[in-house]
Amino acid sequence: MVVNCGNAADVNLGVRMGIRSERASAAILRALGEAGRPLGATQIAGMVLSMGVELQARTIRYHLQRLDEQGLTRLVSRRLGRELTELGRAKASGANLTEHLGIVAGKIDELAYRMSFDVHSGEGTVIVNTSCIDPADLGRSLKEVGLVVGCGFAVSKRLVIADAGSKVGSMVVPDGMVGIGTVCSITLNGILQKAGIPVTSRFGGLLEIRKRQAVRFLNMIEYGGSTLDPLDVFMRAGMTRIRDVVLRGSGVICASFREVPAAAAPDIARLRNAAEGQGITGILAVGRPSQPLLGVPVSEGHCGLVVSGGLNSIAAVRELGVRATAQSLAGLAEYGDFISVYEAKRRMAS
Repeated sequence: MVVNCGNAADVNLGVRMGIRSERASAAILRALGEAGRPLGATQIAGMVLSMGVELQARTIRYHLQRLDEQGLTRLVSRRLGRELTELGRAKASGANLTEHLGIVAGKIDELAYRMSFDVHSGEGTVIVNTSCIDPADLGRSLKEVGLVVGCGFAVSKRLVIADAGSKVGSMVVPDGMVGIGTVCSITLNGILQKAGIPVTSRFGGLLEIRKRQAVRFLNMIEYGGSTLDPLDVFMRAGMTRIRDVVLRGSGVICASFREVPAAAAPDIARLRNAAEGQGITGILAVGRPSQPLLGVPVSEGHCGLVVSGGLNSIAAVRELGVRATAQSLAGLAEYGDFISVYEAKRRMAS
């Protein structure tokens, strides 16, 4: 379900197109991965139809051109068709395409349950988002990540840098690339749930920021009815304006809206402080019992919770012009392997 929070019909249309585009691309990559050989558009059309996705050959050709530009596929010959690149194979095998074609809410609940992070000791696993970039772009990418962290619109100042062949979450970094793992905002769900506080992830959306303050949601996608991570859709559609927030204090970021029992508000404040002490932030606003938060109504006896998107820093890197692939909800990683972005920058400089 796509919810338009204003009159921006063009934004709503863009989100719907983004969802369809991501679904089509995921099916095409899956088809090429399962075939293990080059395929033409007509052959791919037959394979994706068996997955329940109906695409015309000319539509597939359009998506293949986009996948070529992203470095995920390449043309072998006009007769044989296209095959996956190294990066494409990594995405096809490690990006959990079948999960992206399923319901994302189930993945959220699974990972929040499985993570083992202890907010008091700072040890255990957290949920990770993974990205891959060219090593030549790492320096300026880390600088941009640091700026987003400094503005308070990231989930954590810590990240993990992985060389080619290393594993981040469920993804193996392909040859010729460097991996960046960032803490996923769903980690906050796990922290609250392990303290006995039930959390419902309702929407992912575009959040307007003015003078570094959250103002309103411009557009939202319901988690319960989505086959893709909503924040991933917005980011890939190029609909964020995170660098505007960094440079001028106003713009558009990714954020999610959750509900928690109103009775748990004191415990949430305590856990929020403990998490921040371990370098995990991201909670932008906590609402009043049974009252709307940033214009979004909540269930009776509940409070709204607005959380920054875990891929905001990577979205800013993409806005900078860096080609960066991104996979949200990419599995679990040991928090002890994460270092602050400032330490990562110092290590690069030395």
